[in-house]
Amino acid sequence: MRKLLPMLAALLLVTPAWAGKLEDIRQRGVLRVGVSLGGEPVGFRDDRNAPAGYDVDVAKRLADKLGVRVEYTDVSGDARVSMLVSGQIDVAVANLTATAERAKTIAFTIPYNRAGLRVIVQKSAGIDQLSDLAGKRVVVGRSTTGEAFLRQAVPGAKLVHTDTFAPDGVLLLVQRRVDAGIEDSSMMDYLASVYPTLKILPDLYSNAPIAIGLAQGDPEFLHWLNGFVADYIKSGAYEANYRKWWGRDAAVPALSAG
Repeated sequence: MRKLLPMLAALLLVTPAWAGKLEDIRQRGVLRVGVSLGGEPVGFRDDRNAPAGYDVDVAKRLADKLGVRVEYTDVSGDARVSMLVSGQIDVAVANLTATAERAKTIAFTIPYNRAGLRVIVQKSAGIDQLSDLAGKRVVVGRSTTGEAFLRQAVPGAKLVHTDTFAPDGVLLLVQRRVDAGIEDSSMMDYLASVYPTLKILPDLYSNAPIAIGLAQGDPEFLHWLNGFVADYIKSGAYEANYRKWWGRDAAVPALSAG
């Protein structure tokens, strides 16, 4: 019995740490969500300067399921990971690609969306294929999968970094201060439909899972979030939300509820 006491005491100390995030959020009454408001339709600010977009709708649904209000923080690039690790936000619903490298630092849910990389170019730049980017000025989001891909695929490209692809990267493209840009297909397809001076290269350069990020070491919170995402997919809310932002005829990426 004496030998069991230290073990029981340790369990009492560990269990609240596992359950702490859910309990903390509910007691606080606020879910602190990092969202990336870098551009339509994933995340942006509407005419009233309020957060809007696909990810914002997911974050609001998550807060409603928890029975708390939502507090948004605009995050991008490295900040999405560092703010989770430091505890400044509870979750990141921020167009965050679940990569093996990031998984060394934070935890991920099952995917709630999928996206690929596309390249958008000036029609007048003479760029028809990926290799044509060599020697060209290409705007990339700092510490994004697009930057990592381009460094490997076209090492001769001249990368122009931005912390916020929209509006900063978009502005560079519209003002023709760069020859091309690389970002998620959702944004690239949208930009090409809005700006007649731009076109997208036909290839899709990845098909990556977009997941909710959270700090490591909280299996109960991760389990709860996975249940939330599974319900989001199975209930039809995923398809409805996707078509809301990408159009009624959009091809909805296939997702598994696990």
